[in-house]
Amino acid sequence: MVKRTKTVLGSIAAAAVVVLAPAGGAVADTYWQCVPFARMISGVQIFGDAWTWWKQAAGKYETGFTPKAGAVLCFKPTGKMKLGHVAVVSQVLTDRVIQITHANWSRINGTRGQIERDVTVIDVSPEGDWSEVKVWYDPIGDLGTTTYPTHGFIYQDATATTLAKSGLSTAQNTAVSVAQNAANQMVAAVRPGSGPLQMLGQAADATDRIAALIQAAAGQPVSGGDQAEQ
Repeated sequence: MVKRTKTVLGSIAAAAVVVLAPAGGAVADTYWQCVPFARMISGVQIFGDAWTWWKQAAGKYETGFTPKAGAVLCFKPTGKMKLGHVAVVSQVLTDRVIQITHANWSRINGTRGQIERDVTVIDVSPEGDWSEVKVWYDPIGDLGTTTYPTHGFIYQDATATTLAKSGLSTAQNTAVSVAQNAANQMVAAVRPGSGPLQMLGQAADATDRIAALIQAAAGQPVSGGDQAEQ
């Protein structure tokens, strides 16, 4: 447990240092990949490309098809996303709507490698098992029409849960908060006026479209225009 604790806190501290690097540093200093970011904020200690996480989780972590806060959602590789993708569940809103926090998804100001917090994801699978989802895409301010296949969720193990309840969680949560706040400040500096509150405002503007998609997922009639292509 001590080794796991040091590993978790060590990766968080290292990530915080990267985010807090001087503004004049190389682009790589502020470029986030989805894997190290998901590992940092979830505590799920799996390494390697995102598409390998699901198989690596076998025998190490509990997996399933029901979203839970703190779990890692694993995306399958696709033609445009050959390495797959991983994201952390921020909160569960309904049985078919969640919010995630992840990195390197939307192009923000034309640049990848950015952190996005609490973005909408909707389960559009026929069976309601989260095997197919739509994800909020910042450049279009909507969910778009692209459907992404997923493996399911990797849940935090007992060690991570224990850490979250222990005094060590204070240092861990502080490090994560510092890292995320610094990243958000960088995003705002690159794209003035588009901080977290403004991003939430964009989500609010698209409430009707999201509601329509939820209705479609539930098999209810939908009215309105076409979804934008991501």
